Amino acid sequence: MSESRIHFTISFCEPQAHYVEIEMDISGFPSGNLDLKMPVWTPGSYLIREFARHIECLTAESDNNLLQTVKQNKNTWRVVNHEGSAKISYRVYGFEASVRTNFINIDHAFLSPAATFLYPDGYIDHPSTVTINLPAQWTTVSTGLPRLSKDIHLYQADNFDILFDSPIEIGNQDTWQFEAAGVQHEFAMVGGGNYDKRRLTEDITRIVEEETAIWGENPNRNYVFITHNYQTGSGGLEHLNSTVLGASRNAYQSDTAYKNFLSLVAHEYFHLWNVKRLRPAALGPFNYNEENYTEGLWIMEGFTAYYDNLVIRRCGLLSVEEYLNMLATEFNLVYNRPGYRIQSAALASFDTWIKQYRPDENTPNTSISYYNKGAMLAAALDVQIIAGTNGQKRLDDVLRAAYAHFFKAENRGFEEQEFAALAEAITGVDLSDIFEAAHSVAELDYNFYFNKVGYELVDLLHDSTELSLGIRTTNQDGRIIIKHVERGSGAWDAGLNVDDELIAINGNRADTAGKELEFLLNHGKVDDIADIMVARDGLIRIIHTPLRKTTKQQWAIQEKKNASERERDLGRIWLSA
Repeated sequence: MSESRIHFTISFCEPQAHYVEIEMDISGFPSGNLDLKMPVWTPGSYLIREFARHIECLTAESDNNLLQTVKQNKNTWRVVNHEGSAKISYRVYGFEASVRTNFINIDHAFLSPAATFLYPDGYIDHPSTVTINLPAQWTTVSTGLPRLSKDIHLYQADNFDILFDSPIEIGNQDTWQFEAAGVQHEFAMVGGGNYDKRRLTEDITRIVEEETAIWGENPNRNYVFITHNYQTGSGGLEHLNSTVLGASRNAYQSDTAYKNFLSLVAHEYFHLWNVKRLRPAALGPFNYNEENYTEGLWIMEGFTAYYDNLVIRRCGLLSVEEYLNMLATEFNLVYNRPGYRIQSAALASFDTWIKQYRPDENTPNTSISYYNKGAMLAAALDVQIIAGTNGQKRLDDVLRAAYAHFFKAENRGFEEQEFAALAEAITGVDLSDIFEAAHSVAELDYNFYFNKVGYELVDLLHDSTELSLGIRTTNQDGRIIIKHVERGSGAWDAGLNVDDELIAINGNRADTAGKELEFLLNHGKVDDIADIMVARDGLIRIIHTPLRKTTKQQWAIQEKKNASERERDLGRIWLSA
């Protein structure tokens, strides 16, 4: 295969109509049929997205002669009887604004490579090159791919795994360079914004250097932050030596929003090690043709969700109180979803392909996020290790050892049992209860762990007498529509449904300000029966609905009363800046 070649050319004839044109030149391949495939998903975003639906007008030719192409299935095209070389041309439509999908308009183009480039079946390890032809109105390309020429935008990928993991931003983005932890970094800002370059550079440098210290080395020579600034934006997706972030363009001067953005940066950068290199065995090498199942996302995403805010704290950019409030949010997000009694962190990981990215009206009743639950379990692991080693070790040491063993020494993914065994070997601490809890809906007593470092988890609403029907409503054109019914609530048992229009309560017209419902909850008693009149598919009915005590929880992490001096010392180690 040393003489074979794959080269892509990217052009934009109609960016205003959201199209990119791709030419794929192959040469030196065995004569005969060649199947070309497009991934059905992109790493880091675990959902079958059927990128092939956006391909149009695929043709193949050789020496100016058209070759026959036959579509084999939803994402495979066969080039029939080529003579070893061919030019394949196709167009891709892209108009979905997210960190994981193509978006092209007159202002810029963001290309998610898994949604853009075909690969020859059986040749996933083949290198390729990419030339980008910029329209006259665009000047800049930002990507983690190495550039081969100063004169033209020519880039190289050693294999398709690297190509698919290297997003490309093309346009007139605001870019600047800085060095952190010995690595050259580029920031590419798309869409404007009220950001302060100097402040961002200083704070992100601290994040990069703190995370590099946790892992012991920075494996990249260069790294690219691509940030899409919207009127309202959020989210991020990790890549091997880059990340794509979503942000709100005019929120950088808000203290809360700015710190949340830094946490997003810390989260995606932490993935440089945790998932992109240290990973479960199922997550690499990838099968781009179907789901890649693992129960380990609670470690990859959950641990990262634990560390993102902790890193910001260690950089001195969050107070202890701010950090503990953020950590408590993980508990509130889990415990205010009845689904935590239904789905474990491991099952949430496994079912991400059908649940995480496809929420519906019943999602809170049936599932949790492995991000939140994983962060809770990571916190328990961290403080258990700190307490069990008298502050000599912590979860950092486990991650650093796992990275060195599984990625650097053996260059493979791990099985969870191996990871757990290594964690106990490195620390000398029994962590089995926490790892087992990831596979169970039975909840840990988190205070068993927090108390060891001088803190306690407290439900501020434990003694609340507040009542609830168990519904969430929204106003639609002056109508009150039920959008969620909580599992086990009075509304659930009585049979109120999502999409019911709430008309009256105990004979009184329901108002869009919620006053009738508020009166009912403020003056009723547990087990009182409320007559709820609804319109369901145009039919009027009255649902006799019992009032129940609210299940809402409000968790906070506070200093433990009467904590010993040793416990306080360990707490200071845990939360040190």
